[in-house]
Amino acid sequence: MLKILTLGFVMTLASIASSDAQQPLSYGPSISLDAVKRIMAAAEAEATKNNWRVVIVIVDAAGKPQLLTRMDDAPYGSIPIAIGKAETAFNFRQATKQLQDRVNSGTAMHLLTSGSTLIEGGIPLVIAGKVVGAIGVSGGATFQDEQVAKAGAGALL
Repeated sequence: MLKILTLGFVMTLASIASSDAQQPLSYGPSISLDAVKRIMAAAEAEATKNNWRVVIVIVDAAGKPQLLTRMDDAPYGSIPIAIGKAETAFNFRQATKQLQDRVNSGTAMHLLTSGSTLIEGGIPLVIAGKVVGAIGVSGGATFQDEQVAKAGAGALL
């Protein structure tokens, strides 16, 4: 009986703790094509400035590719990776770097079965606390992809 009461107490505490956890961002409406083009231009400018040949993908508020650029000499194999990073950032409503770090620390091994691209370089696009799309970049080192994605996402503001 004591074990049952203890288990019930622990479960109650766990539910209270989880209700205090930060709520995930919600999804928002689509942004205009002009806004998507500004995001792409900022990302391309960052990649060009650093002479990085990358693929950049922006997904819309449904998580589907809206605009894709493969810079000159960027690897063709980077196309599905960039799409995967953008879709993953959109689907999980967080940067793929955060997901990668959670997997690497061993706290989210279940994500390995999700079919997602858990590699740095995907950033959700957020307006007023709502995810309105995402950007994914591939072709450079992962920190370079992240830098290009952040430059693009920064143009949303």
